[in-house]
Amino acid sequence: MATLLWILAVVLVVAGIVALVRKQIVPGVVLIVLGLLVGPGGVSIFT
Repeated sequence: MATLLWILAVVLVVAGIVALVRKQIVPGVVLIVLGLLVGPGGVSIFT
């Protein structure tokens, strides 16, 4: 389960960075924050 959370977190953060590069500030920040919350190192919403 931890591996899946890491993969999901990485995908969310990368998508957020791509959104920031495309000048989509709010969606990019939201995706990055969600990625940090979902990741096992953050406050996981699944536990």
